Amino acid sequence: MEQWLSRPRFAVYLTEADGDRARALALYDWNARAAAAFLHDIGHLEVGLRNAYDRALSARDRPGDPHWVYEPTRHFPARIRGSKDANWWPRNEIAIAIDKARRNGGGARPASGKVVAELNFGFWSGLTTAGHEGPVWRRRLHRAFPRGTDRTAVHEPVDRLRRLRNRAAHNESILRIPLADRHADLLAVADLLSPKLRGHIADRSPVPAVLADRP
Repeated sequence: MEQWLSRPRFAVYLTEADGDRARALALYDWNARAAAAFLHDIGHLEVGLRNAYDRALSARDRPGDPHWVYEPTRHFPARIRGSKDANWWPRNEIAIAIDKARRNGGGARPASGKVVAELNFGFWSGLTTAGHEGPVWRRRLHRAFPRGTDRTAVHEPVDRLRRLRNRAAHNESILRIPLADRHADLLAVADLLSPKLRGHIADRSPVPAVLADRP
């Protein structure tokens, strides 16, 4: 097993299984199933989140205004802190997404929807950091949620889900993450976006069955 898993990787599961090699392998398989189950649900949440954020960021556009991905300084103007531009990262992510959309058949100027779809979960989760409280959250993004929703009530669970998603996507161990709590995070954010979205995810989620089947 160490040949194809690598000794350090298998050691994580062997430690969790108290040295029982058969259980360690069962935990490795279960970890893969749990990761896939969360990626399934997070995928639904990500689509709902990015569409809600896109609507909020576009809400006050005037007829003829370019979509915000083609005028990113509208929401992410240069903000110099020390020697660094605090908004360089989101603008760069948008530029990368435009390039990906072009390479994926979008033409010289891809439709804004294609560009939005190329922006990753890390981009969307980054829009609710403390640094975006005034210029992005208060001006636009709060409209994606019920009146009175606090930025941290969105950012904290979404950031926890981002970190879980990254581990799951890279086949890392998620054994010691409180996965039931992360699923509660996911459903809570989905409910803020839309109770119907929460219901759709909850009704079809493979996560509860997988969590109940841990070796």
